[in-house]
Amino acid sequence: MEENVWETVGRLARRFDAHDDERGLDQAQQWTLQVLKIAEETGEASQAVIGARGTNPRKGNSHTWQDVHAEVADVIITGMVSLARMRPDDAEQYLQRQLAAKAAKFLPASAADRPSPGETA
Repeated sequence: MEENVWETVGRLARRFDAHDDERGLDQAQQWTLQVLKIAEETGEASQAVIGARGTNPRKGNSHTWQDVHAEVADVIITGMVSLARMRPDDAEQYLQRQLAAKAAKFLPASAADRPSPGETA
């Protein structure tokens, strides 16, 4: 049976929580390090873009756009795991609410969301 994305993210979050608990890290330390991990992954994505563009003369074309795609996926996965570690009871729903709020600021309302002619909003 195929596992749901959020089930896998939750399993990863619990595994990292257990690891950090074994190391004696309190919750604030764990969350801090997890957010720093997002920054690390973002740096790796940036490095891959530089490599794909060949803009570092010392390294040349050291990466492909496929490498960039993989690094961007790592950023997303790390962000999801971070959210699941900080909000284990509602990470998926929280992300959905945040996505809806952000999208509402930038996307025009769909036809289904607009009132029909003669209706008021």
